[in-house]
Amino acid sequence: MPNKTTRRDFLQTSAAIGAAVYVGSPKAYAQGEERSANEVVSYACIGVGGKGSSDSADASKHGNIVAICDVDDRTLAKTGNRPGFKEAERFNDFREMLDKMGSKIDAVTVSTPDHTHAPAAAMAMKMGKACFCQKPLTHSVWEARRLVEIADDKGVKTMMGNQGTARDGLRHAAELLKAGKIGRIKEAHIFTNRPVWPQGGPRPEATTPPPNLHWNLWLGAAPERPYGEGAYHDFAWRGWWDFGTGALGDMACHTFNMPFAGLNLANPKSIQASCTGHNQDSYPKSSKIEFEFTHPSGEGTMPVHWYDGGNTPDESLLKGVKFKHKSGAIIVGEDRTLYSYQDYGDKWVLIENDGTEIAQKDAPQMEFEKSPGHFTEFHESIIGKRENAMSNFAKYAGPLTETILLGNLAVWAAASGESKKIEWDAENLKATNAPEVMNVVKKEYRENYGSYLDA
Repeated sequence: MPNKTTRRDFLQTSAAIGAAVYVGSPKAYAQGEERSANEVVSYACIGVGGKGSSDSADASKHGNIVAICDVDDRTLAKTGNRPGFKEAERFNDFREMLDKMGSKIDAVTVSTPDHTHAPAAAMAMKMGKACFCQKPLTHSVWEARRLVEIADDKGVKTMMGNQGTARDGLRHAAELLKAGKIGRIKEAHIFTNRPVWPQGGPRPEATTPPPNLHWNLWLGAAPERPYGEGAYHDFAWRGWWDFGTGALGDMACHTFNMPFAGLNLANPKSIQASCTGHNQDSYPKSSKIEFEFTHPSGEGTMPVHWYDGGNTPDESLLKGVKFKHKSGAIIVGEDRTLYSYQDYGDKWVLIENDGTEIAQKDAPQMEFEKSPGHFTEFHESIIGKRENAMSNFAKYAGPLTETILLGNLAVWAAASGESKKIEWDAENLKATNAPEVMNVVKKEYRENYGSYLDA
């Protein structure tokens, strides 16, 4: 039976925001190998375009890049000519890279479209490699649970790329929520300006892939389909069910992050969505989702609302304060409201019930561990300088990703415009009253990609 993240597990982990329990004595590296803090870590980077450009740059600042992989020859060549990458071996297929270079690799970064995250991360971790994977951790709920199991089994160090987790403002806000500084929580509203790519329409006309793109490798685990100019590679894939996770999957690992840390938003009890409708091939143009969670106090339940595609909460929730950005989170307490604006949860104000605005610098001070930097946390966990990065797979990134991707179960069921309330059994990863969404919980894989996730 899959491991379930309990409230106790989550609170023990999130307590690290308020006390430096992540920092500890050096631990054994993958499968019992001790590492010196002065030893150079050898990184391999899977996906080096888009966000992979900065992720691989971060890896190069912390260690030695021994291999890079990308399905686009132009991207591969451009990255390979950057300082710090010229000695790295180049590959188009991450499977070939790991097979050939495995003995020379200590850690990998995975910065590919969402549908390739889990197979690449699983293969690397099963080989004993530490793994940094971009958000959302996986393409499906089952994959998130499975990567947690593999990471635990292999004892490797892990981190998801949601950089707001390392920011002081997010950790401060999370501590305020946990300490009850806005009173008993009534509800939360989280919103984004995404999508900023086309979605909600038919597939494009089939065309021939450009010669620099290895289209079959780009498809990876996803079902075969013809290439469409500008529709998939290298950005618009986010709007297609086979490849991306829509507006929710793209941005909620950021905007949901602070409320998740402060309110224990793991394992919702139910999810329900309304949207503009979709063809179950491309995500809808806009959606609204309501999650129901066990209340952070452990007594009763609490609603959390998600908005995208131009939908926003009612501005009256801010008691006269105006919206400061098109993305953010509003946490309504009995005594105050915490309004986080922008994407990363680190910029916020408190609002009294009479509408008085309390600037962040004037908010109650809280104790929390300051991060040395997002990628630095991952690197320090590898060399034994800290126990784990905050956004490690097992206790943070996996449960966060599960919560976020559960919203897409309800969106899938809302193809006609509205879904029923889907009851969720987190212990068994099952929508108890909606068997029709189980193909979104766990999907089929093309070729041998699914084998890397096998037990």
